[in-house]
Amino acid sequence: MVLKQNLHPNNRHNNGYDFLALCQSTPTLKPYVHTNKYQNLSIDFSDANAVKALNQALLKYHYYVNQWDIPQGYLCPPIPGRVDYIHYLADLLSQTLSAPSVKNQISVLDIGTGASCIYPILGQREYQWRFTCSDIDPIAIKVAQQNVSSDKRLKKSITCKLQTESTQVFSGIVQSDDRYELTMCNPPFHRSLAEATKGSLRKVKNLAANKKDTKTPLSNEKTVPLNFGGQNAELWCPGGEVSFINNMIKESKGYQNQVLWFTCLVSKKDHISQLKLTLKKSNAKQVKVVNMAQGQKISRFIAWSYLDEEQQKHWFD
Repeated sequence: MVLKQNLHPNNRHNNGYDFLALCQSTPTLKPYVHTNKYQNLSIDFSDANAVKALNQALLKYHYYVNQWDIPQGYLCPPIPGRVDYIHYLADLLSQTLSAPSVKNQISVLDIGTGASCIYPILGQREYQWRFTCSDIDPIAIKVAQQNVSSDKRLKKSITCKLQTESTQVFSGIVQSDDRYELTMCNPPFHRSLAEATKGSLRKVKNLAANKKDTKTPLSNEKTVPLNFGGQNAELWCPGGEVSFINNMIKESKGYQNQVLWFTCLVSKKDHISQLKLTLKKSNAKQVKVVNMAQGQKISRFIAWSYLDEEQQKHWFD
């Protein structure tokens, strides 16, 4: 096993990956597993095919999802970190609502779900939440729908919607009679395609530097080109994440009575002060920044609500 550190206490990946059990459950993972320089079983995390095979195995072994796939070139999300966001959102709800209210059917909007549809899948499996997921990419929505359609519970709980206006977040997705306990988003980080490409090349170089060890495959291992994946809309937008989240905040004001908590991941701590200023101008009544420690990396999300604590307590009344 590869020990993970500082994941949420409820994260089932706190004890790392049991590669022997994963390979037994999903034999297609086996060709990618090798012994690294620390004498632990692992995979080459710069190999997109290996990462996808690991995700398929994790989803099958831990979350009972038997069919999941993404097209070549689309982001393949690391599941332990993705499910952490879900667990911290569950904490936010528990802190906001009374215990009986938390047991109500929770509805969540996932903005920019991607082809993987990973947040809705994990959220349904861990907490039985219902999801609406949106994306501006027709292929991503088509594949996301395929990923949930093969499972009865996922199909019943998750609705995929194409956002036809690329400059809008909630408009066209949230209808006048919709109510959501949560919205969530993993926004595009980079400000341009060139910046995104530079970032990916840096990751490739870092992984290559850490890969100077002799591999001992469990079976025949194929060598494939380095590939992190990610379509343009997944990796960058004009102005980067600050611009994206600022626009989200401004638009959210028009849906202030339909959402209990708006939330969004923020990759850089330095961006928080700018976002808080936008939230102040938007008259948000509550703002929280929730830190999530994942190994050596500290990630976070910002949450805001236009309802005060008393209004939130009566959300389900």
